[in-house]
Amino acid sequence: MNKVGLLDCTLRDGGYVNDFAFGKDCMAAILKNLQDANIEIAECGFLKSGETDPDKSLFGSVEAIKPLLPEHKGGKTMFVAMIAYGDISEAEISPCDGTSVTGIRLTFHEKELEQALSFAAGLKEKGYKVFFQPVGTAYYSDAALLALIEKVNGLRPFAFYLVDTLGAMYKNDLLRMYYLVDNNLRDGIRIGFHSHNNLQLSFSNAQELILMHSKREIIIDTSVYGMGRGAGNLCTELLAQYINKNIMHRYELLPVLECIDEYILPVYFRSGWGYSVPYYLAAVNGCHPNYASYLVSRQTLRMRDINNIIKSIPAEKKTMFDKELVKGLYLQYLQRRVDDSAAIAELGALCAGRRVLILAPGRTLAEYRAEIEKFIREKRLVVFAVNHIPLPCYQCDRIFISNLKRFKSMEDLLTQAAGKLVCTSNISADKNLCVLNYSDYLIEDDVISDNAGLMLINILKKAGVTDFALAGYDGFGGSGEKNYFDDKMIGGAEFERRDAINRSVSEYFKKLRKTLAIAFITPSVYDE
Repeated sequence: MNKVGLLDCTLRDGGYVNDFAFGKDCMAAILKNLQDANIEIAECGFLKSGETDPDKSLFGSVEAIKPLLPEHKGGKTMFVAMIAYGDISEAEISPCDGTSVTGIRLTFHEKELEQALSFAAGLKEKGYKVFFQPVGTAYYSDAALLALIEKVNGLRPFAFYLVDTLGAMYKNDLLRMYYLVDNNLRDGIRIGFHSHNNLQLSFSNAQELILMHSKREIIIDTSVYGMGRGAGNLCTELLAQYINKNIMHRYELLPVLECIDEYILPVYFRSGWGYSVPYYLAAVNGCHPNYASYLVSRQTLRMRDINNIIKSIPAEKKTMFDKELVKGLYLQYLQRRVDDSAAIAELGALCAGRRVLILAPGRTLAEYRAEIEKFIREKRLVVFAVNHIPLPCYQCDRIFISNLKRFKSMEDLLTQAAGKLVCTSNISADKNLCVLNYSDYLIEDDVISDNAGLMLINILKKAGVTDFALAGYDGFGGSGEKNYFDDKMIGGAEFERRDAINRSVSEYFKKLRKTLAIAFITPSVYDE
């Protein structure tokens, strides 16, 4: 059985969840607790040129990490940082003097190998233990992996890593690769394993490595409560307890549990991570999880649609995230080009000389029902509902649908209101409906490119409408349960994305108000 050690990467890999903004006191406490728990290696974050924010786990120098480390760095814990090759120059890394991190993990892509080897050699000369970590080793061919190992043997790093970036490795895949590396890697070089939990296999794969019969030391990456982007990582507390119970009692679990309670759960409740169907689809299709993240964040697609788009990603683009590619595939999937001149004329005739009231599906649509009903009675309005079946109390002239996911969830109800339906061409190209060309009304800001309310305003503006009233356009609050009048409409947009949406929509309203009259008749974060 191998000698196994844990490397906790909460402050680095977990940082993708909260934009690395843990806060300096929180980071120091987590590192102290990991040391108290006897975790062998604790990762402090990324080294990245130009970073200066003391509350983020992104550091412009190794000196910037010093204040976060426990006052007494005794015991078994080694403190390390990660460099993504190209993010910082070798000249910006001071020699290791034992007062800051003593190890550096260097991650790189296959095309950067030669430069990464040179960089790693320079770090070794400066006294650092170097962890050599290729991105996506699971997708190297055997020949490429053997060629890589030959070069690694010349470097003689502290550790060489197997990385399951896509979270798609089953036991047989892992063991085949491990044997290949173990049999060819120079003695004394540790093997590390970093996995993502897209298929819920991180824990079982770690157990397989622990049971391997080899003289080589193994390092397994974990994070507290599995904190990490998307599906997350292997939980530190789970693997530590497994080792305590099945090998020997080595770790103190209470400090880790205190980390969860005091520092990690508050982040989790705002921006959860863990298993989900989109990340499952990314893994089984061999795609980078960021493709799933992007498609989920649009909040317009069913799982069937996400799967179709992921399957359409070219093989050579699957393992490296390309935002422009997936954005193009997403828009292509939704777009059906139509001539909407007749539809614009129809809407222009309906709204001519009248004010338009747009009912968005915010919580205030129910809370301010009396005020909205009074407003409708007193004004000569054309009333549009956006991406929802309106409450029975509101007599709408039209129902506007641009969100395919929402359309599918209420398709049966919408057939009863077919004469009132206005939709974009990603929904239907039926000539008997009032159909607008989807791509013509998108917003240039990618964060809100297909925001339904703003798309409708753009459409009606083209039809000649200049006077708008908005109800139920609340904006995103801190919790999904507070955002819609109907709980079935709650989506899974990340907390950080909600903030970005609010900012972008506010800016767009400022732009619209230069030429349009826009009034909010229910409370809204966008109301100035």
